[in-house]
Amino acid sequence: MNLRHLKYFVATAESGQVSRAASALSISQSSVTGAIKELEAIVDAELFVRSSQGMELTDSGREFLAASREILDKVDDAKRLTKRRSEVSGTITLAATYTVLGYFLPFHIDRLARLHPGLDIQISELNRESIEDGLLANRFDLAVLLTSNLSSPDLESETLLKSSRRLWVPTGHRFLDGGKASFKEIAKEDYIMLTVDEAAHTAMKYWSKTNYRPNTKLRTSSVEACRSMVANGQGVAILSDMVYRPWSLEGKRLETVSTDVEIPTMDVGIAWRSDAEFTPAMHLLVDYFKSSFVSPQMAQFSGRK
Repeated sequence: MNLRHLKYFVATAESGQVSRAASALSISQSSVTGAIKELEAIVDAELFVRSSQGMELTDSGREFLAASREILDKVDDAKRLTKRRSEVSGTITLAATYTVLGYFLPFHIDRLARLHPGLDIQISELNRESIEDGLLANRFDLAVLLTSNLSSPDLESETLLKSSRRLWVPTGHRFLDGGKASFKEIAKEDYIMLTVDEAAHTAMKYWSKTNYRPNTKLRTSSVEACRSMVANGQGVAILSDMVYRPWSLEGKRLETVSTDVEIPTMDVGIAWRSDAEFTPAMHLLVDYFKSSFVSPQMAQFSGRK
């Protein structure tokens, strides 16, 4: 195993397609495909499920993705040890929604603190509506949130990653025996509805495109409550890979299943006021996120002043 294997694997996992990964890395698709096959042979596990929609991570793939990112980040940090640390300083007021702050930002905030010690990032957790109001009123410089939920035409945004949504089920559930779970069968199960960050509203939008409705047993703003309820066999839920962890707080396992109806991804990204004047610190933060993600959206990062 070498760093090339890990780099190509991460690029494919984050973009969801070999062609997009190859384009972002400026290499051939066959190079990416070959590296992934080699890697799967080395680790003796299937990391992706190939489908018409692209490359979907398996449970083993999701676990390996976290380890691969950690390795590549440590290599990047090691390279910077011999370089002068960033002299950019300043304060950035950054707003974030609950899901982003809980499952996306902490790793990056820690890394930014090590790479750019002069950068003071002041974070506020708010709902999407309050963040949009705060950006427009110039109370926040930038925001990291679910760009798929943005509504204001006076804000610009750039998506950093697209997190697939899948059905969460307890280990041993009947849906694990077949292929993709149908919404017809999902509707027969008790359903745990997450409400935070407009998750319930989003869920009902894609449920409305089917002939079925979820049999909602519990509505909760807690992702951990959803995880525990599913792991305990109290219902199923459709949530994003970004918040998925295979174990509940009680130590019970849960797994994921793809569905027969394509579900919109949960898009995470950065937003700012359209007429915002970018400071050096703001440029640094945006460029950090740009360099941290390999995805087609980041190929041309535009719109900043």
